Amino acid sequence: MARRLLVIVLALLVATQVIRNSAVAALVDRNPDAAARVWPGHPAAEISLGMTAIGRAARQQQPVPPRIFAMMDDAARKAPLAPEPFLVRGVQAQLSGNIPLAIDAFAAAERRDPRSLPAHYFLADALFRWGDSRRGLSEIGILARLAPGGVASVAPYVATYAKDRATWPQLRELFASEPELEETALAALAADASNADTVLALADRRHPDANASWLPTLLNSLVATRQYQRAREIWGSVAQVQGAGSRLYDGDFVEAKAPGPFNWVLMSSTVGLAERVPRGGLHVIFYGRDDGLLARQLLVLPPGTYRLSMAVAGSAADTHALTWSLRCDGAQAPLSAIPLDVAGSRAWSFSIPSGCGAEWLELSGVSTDAAHQSAATIRNLKLSSERPND
Repeated sequence: MARRLLVIVLALLVATQVIRNSAVAALVDRNPDAAARVWPGHPAAEISLGMTAIGRAARQQQPVPPRIFAMMDDAARKAPLAPEPFLVRGVQAQLSGNIPLAIDAFAAAERRDPRSLPAHYFLADALFRWGDSRRGLSEIGILARLAPGGVASVAPYVATYAKDRATWPQLRELFASEPELEETALAALAADASNADTVLALADRRHPDANASWLPTLLNSLVATRQYQRAREIWGSVAQVQGAGSRLYDGDFVEAKAPGPFNWVLMSSTVGLAERVPRGGLHVIFYGRDDGLLARQLLVLPPGTYRLSMAVAGSAADTHALTWSLRCDGAQAPLSAIPLDVAGSRAWSFSIPSGCGAEWLELSGVSTDAAHQSAATIRNLKLSSERPND
């Protein structure tokens, strides 16, 4: 009888343990306080309570109470495979200035959960602080593969460290194995024109690529800061442009490889469309309902007088709503404008004043009260200098 009673008691104890474990597991993420009441001292409840308290302290910009760290240490002893207590220990060590201890703690968290994003992130940061950029960048490479946003989520972090020349050899190694990360990180750097030298130093210059995703970003950044000549030189070098030094690029509309703004930027929208045609030429259709751009290119012309000539296929009635204009970058009003039908019969002359560092040559559609579709094909666009300004 006693033996049977003992078995029943043991069974009840086991059942109670299972129920408490299940209750804690169910409540720990949603309500850590309730989980702690079900089973005070359960490591999962302690971890959840501790992480919640640390997050609350961070939001309130308050120090974490020592009892919270003690509770996390207790959880680490009870659940040695849980990464969270080691993450907290690492942050605590980092705040106290003990970077080697922080590195050890974050590495311990990473070993317990190799897919833990916080472990890789904190370890990378601690390694960079310690000066071990090689291992730090290796952690960043892992983050790029694990993070939900992929390389896009870690590229700004990489870009921050790329500003330190000491990290460049390690970054080149990382980029060699993670080309997508290279493109995204360089694009993040290229958003600031002051990083131009860094971007060019880290890019794979052995294989210049007109399609490099960072190139348009860098060019736009340089143009925005009025570094027009520098932007054009980088454009010509990276995109391997033949005749990059000429005043107008691709007047025959056959070179689609090089990016804007120093090549033609062609639009397709509710305004209309512009597209290159086989064997050269630009075909434009303006729908006649909305005003807007159809094609444009940024020129870098010194002060002087110039002549623009072209061949236009299309009657005056078909092209009357299409207009060429030239305006200084940053200005609203054009320096000069001419209807396309007139441009087909004679050359267009215009002057560039001093102080106009770069000029937008733009083809636009201008609507009228009665919407009328306009179309034309433009070939042999040529720009020549007539005389310099005095």
